[in-house]
Amino acid sequence: MFGIKHIKFDSMNYVLHYVNGKIKKEGRGLSFFYFSPHSSIISIPLGSNDLPFIFQDSTKDYQTISIQGQISYKVEEPKKLADVLDFTVNERGEYKKSDIEKLHQRIINEAQTATSSYIRDITLKDSIRSAKEIESKILEGLQKSQAITMVGIQILGANILAVKATPEMSKALETTTRERLQQDADEAIYERRNFAVEQERKIRESELNTEIAVEEKQKQIAQKVMERDVQEAENSKKLREMKIEADIAIENQRKALITQKTANDKKEADTKGYVLEKTLEPYKSMDWKLLTALTGTNDPRSNISLAFRELAQNADKIGTLNITPDLLDSVLK
Repeated sequence: MFGIKHIKFDSMNYVLHYVNGKIKKEGRGLSFFYFSPHSSIISIPLGSNDLPFIFQDSTKDYQTISIQGQISYKVEEPKKLADVLDFTVNERGEYKKSDIEKLHQRIINEAQTATSSYIRDITLKDSIRSAKEIESKILEGLQKSQAITMVGIQILGANILAVKATPEMSKALETTTRERLQQDADEAIYERRNFAVEQERKIRESELNTEIAVEEKQKQIAQKVMERDVQEAENSKKLREMKIEADIAIENQRKALITQKTANDKKEADTKGYVLEKTLEPYKSMDWKLLTALTGTNDPRSNISLAFRELAQNADKIGTLNITPDLLDSVLK
């Protein structure tokens, strides 16, 4: 009514409200009434944006490649961007111009400029394998670019999704790669066969070395067995000699014992004989009759034997002597 309108923005938009060429309001997520004939409203998106890109360039060997990727950025100084590009919105919050496309194209141009000198110094094959290096060049170039600094945006990152040659060159590279891979496969087979032969030789050599080592060990074992047998024979000989020496020592000791015992027995017998001799010496001069009487024997048989002895000693004086069995029997009883 009467040109007074209301407009509302979310928090991810930085709003500049101009009245008669001067800023009346500014800030994030504003909501206000304004008089449309005298007002101009600018809305700068503050959220991060992912800008996909694809561009072509020529390599050192004059081959065309296409680089496809994505650049992430956000608006860091919205007033700078508003001074360079037109982000004016209408009463419905829609942009009157598509200057956001100009911003995107400027970013892509700066990215291509940052990689151009690098791509032209390398070959096609190297460029296809240089995605990480291209990412670094783009990120470094955008961060140092004056054109990017002037619009007040911050580059968050750069990603290279693909680096491709033309279809014809890709097919040629595939053929070359296929042939090289085939050659590598042939070389791998050759190397594998050589490796197998070498391994077989090493195995055979190892087996021969093992056999030699076994023979050497068996020889050492036989020598050890022989040395053991010699040692056992030597020990057995020493044991026999020690046993013989022990037997000789025992026999010598036994001989000495017998000699000593014989000497002791002789001494004992001599002692007994000497004692007996000395004991009987007083009786040597005595008459046996007296000795018989001294014994005090009253045995009739002893007396008869003495009587017969007397008769025998005086037989030349006896004429006739008759001794009957009855007499002997009566005398003995």
